[in-house]
Amino acid sequence: MAERSFKSEVKKLTAGAGEVFTGEGILAVTKGLLQSGVAYVGGYQGSPISHLMDVFADANDLLASLGVHFETSASEATAAAMLAASVNYPLRGAVTWKSVVGTNVASDALSNVASGGVKGGALIIVGEDYGEGSSIMQERTHAFAMKSQMWLLDPRPNLTSMVDAVEQGFRLSEASNTPVMLQLRVRSCHMTGSFIAKDNVRPAMTVGEAAAAPVRDLQRIVLPPANFQHEVEKIEKRWPAGIAYVRNNRLNEWFGQDSDTPEIGIIVQGGLYNNLNRAMELLDLADAYGGSRIAIYCLNVAYPLIPEEVSAFCAGKQAVLVIEEGQPEFIEHELNTLVRRADLQTRIVGKDMLPRSGEYSAAVIRDGLGKFLRAHAPHLAPAEAKPDPLPREVAMEIPQRPAGFCTGCPERPVFAAMKLVEKELGPTHVSADIGCHLFSILPPFDIGNTTMGYGLGAAGASAFKPKDKRAIAVMGDGGFWHNGLTSGIGNAVFNKDDTVTLIIDNGYSAATGGQDILSSRADNPVRATKNPIARAVQGVGAKWVRLVERTYDVAKMRDLLREAMTSSEKGPKVIVAQSECMLNKQRRVKREQGKVLANGGRVVRERFGVDSDTCTGDHACIRLSGCPSLTIKSNPDPLRQDPVTHVENSCVGCGLCGENAHAAILCPSFYRARIVSNPTGWEKFRQGWRARIVGWMQARDDRARMARAF
Repeated sequence: MAERSFKSEVKKLTAGAGEVFTGEGILAVTKGLLQSGVAYVGGYQGSPISHLMDVFADANDLLASLGVHFETSASEATAAAMLAASVNYPLRGAVTWKSVVGTNVASDALSNVASGGVKGGALIIVGEDYGEGSSIMQERTHAFAMKSQMWLLDPRPNLTSMVDAVEQGFRLSEASNTPVMLQLRVRSCHMTGSFIAKDNVRPAMTVGEAAAAPVRDLQRIVLPPANFQHEVEKIEKRWPAGIAYVRNNRLNEWFGQDSDTPEIGIIVQGGLYNNLNRAMELLDLADAYGGSRIAIYCLNVAYPLIPEEVSAFCAGKQAVLVIEEGQPEFIEHELNTLVRRADLQTRIVGKDMLPRSGEYSAAVIRDGLGKFLRAHAPHLAPAEAKPDPLPREVAMEIPQRPAGFCTGCPERPVFAAMKLVEKELGPTHVSADIGCHLFSILPPFDIGNTTMGYGLGAAGASAFKPKDKRAIAVMGDGGFWHNGLTSGIGNAVFNKDDTVTLIIDNGYSAATGGQDILSSRADNPVRATKNPIARAVQGVGAKWVRLVERTYDVAKMRDLLREAMTSSEKGPKVIVAQSECMLNKQRRVKREQGKVLANGGRVVRERFGVDSDTCTGDHACIRLSGCPSLTIKSNPDPLRQDPVTHVENSCVGCGLCGENAHAAILCPSFYRARIVSNPTGWEKFRQGWRARIVGWMQARDDRARMARAF
């Protein structure tokens, strides 16, 4: 299962010619693929393009009716290698993944397909996860497109432009025999809008038909001497063909050509156009519909640039502002080269007016545009805005909201156990990994020294071979199947690394939206699940392998970690810690309980609480757990000052707080309560008598206390 079902959205994908399609940007791109006659689709989920994968996973019947092959790839490298189908056959194929992290993983296959070239259209949809909402290193896809000479589309953020970019991307790829990258920013993927749909198109050739009539072309294989010819083809054939297609089909756009300020202009990446238009609105230089008082050249194709279009736009202008997000400023450098080659004296202005790093929001662009106008068009320039920082006293009232584990997360007890072992044996180097468990680097755990990439936790610890203290590597089940089995465990076995690897098996690729993976315990009608991680680890030669079937048993986790750290046995030690992702479990359980309640059935839920009279107020339980449901409240005892621990109603009854109290020998103030909906008659009768007896005893105690009062 994924974090949500897209069965209802899949129905929208059947829209025919002339119908108005309304939905999210990533859903529109999915429809664009089907309208383009795509033959196969693959990819690896990740923000912000997970929904594309999840929608296709829920559209099996529709895809089967069109003859489209879809699969969830084991990694981005697996997805990129699928594009081999377009090398010798007229098959349109699309693959997708998250931004530069995915492109890095896929780089080997991408370089090969870019070298040999393609016959069918090959589209690489990259979710550009850049800016304040990003969870990865701040880099851009642009550099890779330039390095391998693949064309990069960056369409304006509206559904019509994005769907057009999908369709034109395939045509551009076929016209120039070159893979095309389609960059979609976070806001583009999740914006809503509408466009006029077309009929879905069955691929001209299906993958089954291609497999039945195999074709072999030695000139497409990247081996000498063909690989030397590939470079020549790129420059002498594919590059001119790509330039010609972009120019002849006017994929880039012009706005405000009749402006009253011909001496200046703006060149902007397509994906930033909406933010630019909003910034110009705020400066009374544009309206909400794109009417601009300044000439704008919008680069829906960010690479390659079209020399004739650049020189035509810049001719006669004194200065042009380039709005290019991130660094290095590839577009600005290339524009300077093209302008000089055209013998134009136009000044190209970019990073000297705009920040060299960070996301270009409308406010950032507005400030940069203001600086540009004050320097080159003072009659349009706004008054210089004074900074309006948040008053210190107000800023101090805003609570910090660091990233952290969900309530009841099964990974939290693992790190609680690690803290207990650390208290006994002292700190050690901890190699972290991509995934939810990376939140352990933050308080209250403060665990984790480095993270090198998805599934590379064990590999990141391979250089540490201390004599008296073993390094610990942590990876999730998603990272394990993505890359960790070979790069981590296999590498550790081969090199006899004396390390401890902790694999957290929560049953899903939780960090990317809860998709099923090889080791998921769920039944999946179209995927093979229930393949144990422990068996795979043993299959590559690991000897010391232990399985914990319930991570919430903190004492057992602590003892097993201590054993792994102190064992006299050499070689890699692997612990597989299992418990279902609580977020996915709650989605499943609440849905099941809702059906039972709707039919009047009995449902029992567990909650934990803290006895305020017993709590000492030292809050060690909070420091060891960090659960969002644990907070504090005023002490009911007037003679005690310290606030007591309190469990909010968001508690899901995982029991970790009680386990921590037991394992760490904390105060026994936690209690477990059962909340029964639609109880039986016997339960009502029993609860009634309990209430009477407890009430009588409390009243008796109150009378006794009053008798002794003075």
